[in-house]
Amino acid sequence: KKLIAIIRVFFSVLLLAACAESPTEPPEPKKPEWVYEGQWGSEGFGNGEFEYPWGVAVAPNANVYVSDSENSRVQYFTPTGSFLGKWGSWGSGNGQFFGTIGVAVAPNGNVYVGDNGVDRVQYFTSSGSYLGKWGSRGSGNGQFKIIGDIEVAHGGNVYVADCHNNRIQYFTATGSYLGQWGSEGTGNAQFDDPSGVGVASEANIYVADSANHRIQYFTWTGSFLGKWGSKGSGDGQFKRPHDVAVAPNGNVFVADYSNYRIQYFTASGSFLGKWGTKGTGNGQFDAPQGVAVSATGAEVYVSDLWNHRVQYFKLTNPP
Repeated sequence: KKLIAIIRVFFSVLLLAACAESPTEPPEPKKPEWVYEGQWGSEGFGNGEFEYPWGVAVAPNANVYVSDSENSRVQYFTPTGSFLGKWGSWGSGNGQFFGTIGVAVAPNGNVYVGDNGVDRVQYFTSSGSYLGKWGSRGSGNGQFKIIGDIEVAHGGNVYVADCHNNRIQYFTATGSYLGQWGSEGTGNAQFDDPSGVGVASEANIYVADSANHRIQYFTWTGSFLGKWGSKGSGDGQFKRPHDVAVAPNGNVFVADYSNYRIQYFTASGSFLGKWGTKGTGNGQFDAPQGVAVSATGAEVYVSDLWNHRVQYFKLTNPP
């Protein structure tokens, strides 16, 4: 009996040793997420201050351009918010604005600015020297009724969200009309106040179809590819999305204006994550108006309209 007991103990020890040496399940990889990194701006008229910052864009050299709407100017900064320069004043002359709205930076560094009140696009060198303009109020080719966002494709074509004409128009880098798509409605390729536009690296065009509470996307000439979203506050739902930006990896970031948050998705609209609540604290928003992604895809910039500031966020745990 003692021998049997010893044998049982021996085999129990062997079994425990085998279990201890068996491989364990690897831990689940950490999910990529975006965290608050910093901010700049406050209400005012001085350098680095804003009166309702509307649009935000990141240049190829990583500088950040902000359309300072009610101050009728553009300001630009280092990636962490140090003031670099500004241009613009109130008026209808070249280099003047009635109200700066969308802003975009071309691959060559030129800066395009939507000038509401006179319904035109002006463009400048990276430091603000005037280069040219196009547009007037109306519904004809190359005319606008309230310009929303502007985006420049990698080939240099300029896309403009023509909000109250419920269409997207696109042009050469110097403003020659190339084409358009859209009409008022709720069907595919129809819009209700399209306010934001973003361009993917493969030249697909994403549109924040604001009053339809959805995102639609198209080929670069406007052929419908897909859509997602509905009115609400759940994941993948929107309340008046105002802007859209596309990261180098194809992920799509949406300024979900009346939900006070940023949501992000795959290129075809699968929900990936979100951040933000209403407030004045770090990472909170009072109307996220514009959104832009850096060339590396590791930073997201948001123009926080009613808080008169720009906030930026960093990617942690990248896949």
